[in-house]
Amino acid sequence: MNERLKALADAGVSIWLDDLSRERITSGNLADLVSNYSVSGVTTNPTIFAAALAQGHMYDEQVKELAARDAELHDAIKVLTTDDVRNACDIMAATHAATNGVDGRVSIEVDPDLANETDATTAQATDLWKVVDRPNVLIKIPATKAGLPSITTVTAEGVSVNVTLIFALERYREVINAYLTGLERAAESGHDLSKIHSVASFFVSRVDTEIDKRLEAIGSDEALALRGKAAIANARLAYALFEEEFSSERFAALEAKGANRQRPLWASTGVKNPDYSDTMYITELVVPNTVNTMPEKTMMAFADHGEVRGDMVSGTKAEAQQVLDDLERVGISYDDVVDVLEKEGVEKFEASWNELVVDVKQELEAAKAAG
Repeated sequence: MNERLKALADAGVSIWLDDLSRERITSGNLADLVSNYSVSGVTTNPTIFAAALAQGHMYDEQVKELAARDAELHDAIKVLTTDDVRNACDIMAATHAATNGVDGRVSIEVDPDLANETDATTAQATDLWKVVDRPNVLIKIPATKAGLPSITTVTAEGVSVNVTLIFALERYREVINAYLTGLERAAESGHDLSKIHSVASFFVSRVDTEIDKRLEAIGSDEALALRGKAAIANARLAYALFEEEFSSERFAALEAKGANRQRPLWASTGVKNPDYSDTMYITELVVPNTVNTMPEKTMMAFADHGEVRGDMVSGTKAEAQQVLDDLERVGISYDDVVDVLEKEGVEKFEASWNELVVDVKQELEAAKAAG
């Protein structure tokens, strides 16, 4: 067992791999990461699936079968991706059982091109939940305005959700409200609240990328001194909001019925700026009751030289708020930054989804031509 990652897990941080492929599943790599690197969950997205399909020949036989029965394109994508997620869920099942459902989770995302369509998102989230058919799957729904009602609806139906693409603190407050409202409705319908789990994925590195670009354009000493501080401050304020909302009387009433807190998840934790420590978004965000989902490169960097310096988040609210106040003072609009990031985030996922669609279409056509 890698000692650095074990120390991170012991500090209350669930380590989830931000990657999945059939190669990882069949080779034993994912099982090895669970056994030796403290990995307790997996997240996926269209970018990850597109990369997996593009590498090697692990999907060739299944693509041939799908082509032979003239499978519709989007149905083929669903089969290919949900098979991987289902098999990963089975690998993570022991972790799921050992943690009473908290970890051992595998996330799969609704089509990004539905991000602004509430009813379609709800329908597909429910469908994915049924198709994967594993208690440890999480359905990823983006935290767009249209996504919020879907989060409530599917939570009320007993579906466990990974709310993704969160940048803004005010949006995060709305996400928590959507989850709590869903739990209240689930309780009214007689669902076992203890079986419903959720995480709220707060994106980290992209905040620094966008704000640092703006700080460099301003160029003053005061502005440049704030580089690399915004993302961690934003995440720390998110954790303060988590503590506040899940200490409320509203949640206490749900907790008495067995409800689980919706844990913050730090996403986009690979460092983009080579001037920064490659483990910065892990070390600086260590705090209990959180998840850190990492690309393998970032995970292995931490396994090699990462440091756990204890809880780096609790009690930092005032200091973190000061960073955002300082950014406003030098001319950075927080509201504009998070609006841009959400819009770009949806666009990036849509682009990856379109790439996945094109890749699968080409594979199916090639299989038909060869068949």
